[in-house]
Parts: sequence; C-alpha cells; structure tokens
Amino acid sequence: MTMTKALFGAFAALAALTAGASAQQTNWPTKNITLVVPFAPGGGIDASARLQAAVLSELLGQTIIVENVGAAAGTVGSARVAKAVPDGYLFMIGNTGTHAYSQALYKNKPYDSNTDFTPIGLVSESPRILVARKDLPVNNLQEFVAYAKANQAKMQYGSAGVGSGTHLPCALFNTVIGVNITHVPYRGAGAVMQDLIGGRIDYMCDTIQTGAAQAKGGSVKGVAVMSPKRVPIINDLATTGEQGIAGVEATVWNGFFFPKGTPQPIVQKMNKALQDMIARPDVRKKLEDLGLEIVPPDQRSPEYLSKMLKEDIDKWGKVIKAAGISMD
Repeated sequence: MTMTKALFGAFAALAALTAGASAQQTNWPTKNITLVVPFAPGGGIDASARLQAAVLSELLGQTIIVENVGAAAGTVGSARVAKAVPDGYLFMIGNTGTHAYSQALYKNKPYDSNTDFTPIGLVSESPRILVARKDLPVNNLQEFVAYAKANQAKMQYGSAGVGSGTHLPCALFNTVIGVNITHVPYRGAGAVMQDLIGGRIDYMCDTIQTGAAQAKGGSVKGVAVMSPKRVPIINDLATTGEQGIAGVEATVWNGFFFPKGTPQPIVQKMNKALQDMIARPDVRKKLEDLGLEIVPPDQRSPEYLSKMLKEDIDKWGKVIKAAGISMD
C-alpha cells in the first residue's frame, strides 16, 4: 500500500511538471525575448534584424531586445546561442557565414550548425555583386574574365576579412574562372570599398546594398550580379549566368534559429509570427529597400531551412577546400 501511494505520488508529480511545462510552452512568451545579432551594429544584417525585431515584438506581445555580439565573423554570438537554455527567450539571426562558411573554415568548429540549433525559418536572400575599380578596362563579365586571366599576377581583390561574406564569393568566382589573384583582407567592407573607389585594388564581391549604390553612382564599375536573376535595385545590370558564366552564384541568406532542443510549440509559434511579419506589405517593402529578396512561402518552414542548410554547408565546404582557406 505504501509503495502504491509512493508510485502514485511520483506519477502525480511528473504529470504536474509535464502539465506545467506544456502550459509554459502554450503561453509563451510571457517576458522579454533577446535576439542575438552576431555582428557589429550598423551593418545590413543589423538593420534588417532591428526592423524585424520591432514587428515581431508587436506580433508576439513582448519586447524583443536586440543584442549585438560581433566577433570572429559572427561565430562568437552564434556559439552563445548554441549553448543557451532552449526556453524560447533567446534566438538569433543567422546567415550563410555564421551557419555554412563556419563549418569548413575553422579547424576547431565553435559549434555544429546542423545539430546545435533549432531552425525557425528562412526570411530573405541577398546576392553579392561583382564590382571593379571604375578605370578597369572592361565593360562586361566576359571582358573581365579575359582581363583577369591575362593580368592575374598583378591584380588584387579585397574583402572584409578571411572567410567573410565578401571573401568567399570572390574565392568561388576565381576558382570557377581559373585564376589565382592576390586576396587583400580588410577589417570591414567599408574600408574595402574606399580602396576600390580609390583604385588601390581591382575588384570585390560586395553586398548588393552597398555595391549597387556605388555602381549606380559611378564611383565603381558594376560587372555582374552573382544571382540566378536580376535584382530590382540595379535591374539594368546582368547576372553572371546571363553573361555566360555558370556556377558562380553567391547569395547570402538570412534566417532565424533557436538553441537546440527548443520545444516545438514555441518554434511553431515563432515561425507563425515570422510568416505574419513577412505578409505585411510595409515590412516587405522596407526589407526590399535594404536589397533583400523575400523567399517564397514554401521556403519559410523550419524543415526547409534545415534541409537547405545541409546543402549550403556542403557547397561552401567544397569552395573553401578548393581555395585552401582555413582559420584557427
């Protein structure tokens, strides 16, 4: 009888705990949420993250606090989220760099992108743009390739740092066209652009936001958009594929992640908020004005982001290995 009462008490306690956890998941969120942006303030991803955080706060009924943790190409902030308590009150905006490049760049990986996070959903994509100094004697991509092959020993291209989102697209491009050109890493994309404008380097693979603006302003020469299709903010510039070079598309995606083990009811509720956010025309326009392309509805699920991430890790792992790039 005593044993029966003890077992009954244990089961009752377990049921109460389970019910309590279920209620917490159903009622989530009940307090402020922190969004980790694993980059310094002021950049393109920071601007889009803050815009989305404001709308998500409204939709979820709780304040979302943006916290910038910018170091080591986004891996420090990402590692913090990977190790966090999976209770739904800490999540991050991640991209190709934090979750794909990182898996092949580092000898000692700071986290496993496939297993240390719970995907929430993909939101947007942003292609790179190949821009050259304005006095480079080329007028299109084919002429650029011919010039690069003939002058590769004396050419230089710049990036925001080894393994950055402005380095690996150019590394991919150089590998595909078969040239070996000196890479000059900087401490940020702004410094690269200044030297490109000044004619001290020959080209870079910039973000579409900055590169398109400079190309339209005439301070640099737009060569090609590294995307399967043209982008509205510089619609008169042809893509790499349109200009006869296949296999060099470089689009940086942006998506959201919880730590691994976050309960599915919370993931589903956050994904629903993302879907509702993207459905708002004013939000879409603001994101598109930042040079971002909103992904179609069938690409916004946690399952799609998980599948796409595996493919992206494989793609960029091959590029990084072929280019011989590594970081400690």
